Amino acid sequence: MSNQLQQLKNLLIEIYKNHSDDEIQSLWSKLIQIIEENQLNRETGKLVDNSIWDSSTAVLITYPDAISGLDKPSLNILTNIINHKMCNLSSIVHILPFLESTSDGGFAVSNHKSIDKKFGDWVDLNILGKNHIIMADLVLNHISSSHPWVEQFRKGEAPGKSFILSPSLNDNWEKVFRPRNSPLFCKLQTNNGFRPVWTTFGPDQIDLNWKDPYLLIEFLELIICYVQNGVKWIRLDAVGFIWKEAGTSCIHLEEAHKLVEVFRILIKNLVPDSVLVTETNVPQRDNLSYLKSGNEANIVYNFPLPPLLLEGLITNKCDLINQLLMVWPDLPKETSLLNFTSSHDGIGLQAVRGIMDNKRLKNLLIACEQRGGMISHRSNVNGKDEPYEINISWWSAMSDSNENSSSYQFSRFKLSQILTMSLKGVPAFYLQAILASTNDNVSYRNTGQRRDINRQRFNVEQLRICLDNPNTKESYSLDCLNSAMSIRSKNIAFHPESPMKCLSINSDDLVIIARGSEYDQIIAVHNFTDKKIMLNLNDLCISNNLLASQIWQDILVDVEYRKQSICIDPYEVYWFKRLI
Repeated sequence: MSNQLQQLKNLLIEIYKNHSDDEIQSLWSKLIQIIEENQLNRETGKLVDNSIWDSSTAVLITYPDAISGLDKPSLNILTNIINHKMCNLSSIVHILPFLESTSDGGFAVSNHKSIDKKFGDWVDLNILGKNHIIMADLVLNHISSSHPWVEQFRKGEAPGKSFILSPSLNDNWEKVFRPRNSPLFCKLQTNNGFRPVWTTFGPDQIDLNWKDPYLLIEFLELIICYVQNGVKWIRLDAVGFIWKEAGTSCIHLEEAHKLVEVFRILIKNLVPDSVLVTETNVPQRDNLSYLKSGNEANIVYNFPLPPLLLEGLITNKCDLINQLLMVWPDLPKETSLLNFTSSHDGIGLQAVRGIMDNKRLKNLLIACEQRGGMISHRSNVNGKDEPYEINISWWSAMSDSNENSSSYQFSRFKLSQILTMSLKGVPAFYLQAILASTNDNVSYRNTGQRRDINRQRFNVEQLRICLDNPNTKESYSLDCLNSAMSIRSKNIAFHPESPMKCLSINSDDLVIIARGSEYDQIIAVHNFTDKKIMLNLNDLCISNNLLASQIWQDILVDVEYRKQSICIDPYEVYWFKRLI
């Protein structure tokens, strides 16, 4: 027996303290049996040195129906566009929830066995997986109110009667952390009258009772279906909320962490080169707690980055970015951060509590509203509403609020995306962002959902016209980012776990990062202002304990510099290598 499988048993004992030894033994044996019957080939394929990632790794985040038309399944159309226009940005493709669902962009899953027909089927997903590793969501915290388990709960039938979380309202739930300002409980009509059910994210998303250990078997079977259809990266959505105890905040509890460990063991025994991603939009200390042990997630979202980056580009002041770089965490091997600017959700604000002061935060919210954005709120423990996220398209956020709104818009956009490539970790790109999507006010008015302002759907015929024209913002964006990512992939200095040092500690106008070791090192320079700035390149050597160089090369544009002082243009990015 492997140490991992013995650890699995130990974790089950620690999590499910109220279950008998015989129950735990039976559950453990069943999990092992399922794993042994479904283990995939253990070869690591194209991965270098058996690593789970390298300098070419990049995640493209997209809805399964982000691009549609021609009366074809949207997954088929999406695959074609990605293969031909986004190849360097999509070694990993995160297909947002594609199972049958009833709301919340797929996150209210109503059937764990079937892909929504408008997206396609498992064959279409497999076709995408021929040229890309697929990342898929495991929505553990809740299911749709239309899921069969809910109907079974209403009738008092197994397994749903014990899978739905229906606690006593007399228990102490006053400390519960709320990501929404909707009611924590809703009432369902059952054969035994009305019963309260837990609804963390709203009435159509009913929380599961993870104190029933047999949920593990149900979700392991879904994971197996995933990996048999090209999925190797698994994203645990809102995983911090899955375990509830009266008198606590009901977020990041010890049992939630142990369940992440359980899923890590299960997934790694099925697919050794798999990657486990946790999504916890919370202060950074709590977010990183899923990485620190090295036994839970492989990667977490770098949630402070988007709001700090946005604030820096709007104000021309990057001191908070430099502060973030100075406290960049040292992490165990094969753990990292997912560096992104925009996603299908809003720009979360929880992660910058204690980093950005209230005055700067208020000014950021005002600036985003001036650019057509909106602010979503949550209820805190005192029952008061507080800003939770900014809802705005990243392209619209990069504009100016004055009459000349497009001034430097693309320059800011390019800086923001290439900065994610410069940082230690894995870069991620949201399809709507890299296609320069503007605020989708039509979708917002149609649904009333603020997040839909950043979830534009594209008609494939219209999109192809844009992408075939090199002068459109969509085409220019993809050309620029594909080129930068191609250069990144050829430089070991940009490996997700390669060393990183901040060389701009006391600066509020430049972000300067050294990546890699002495002989393969690249120095990335980012001007966060609308002014030209003079920079002495040899000063970078001194601050980084390197010998001075006579010739530097900006590998992003293949230009050599023989002068020691150069002029950094507004919002420009340089990747410098020492040649001599």
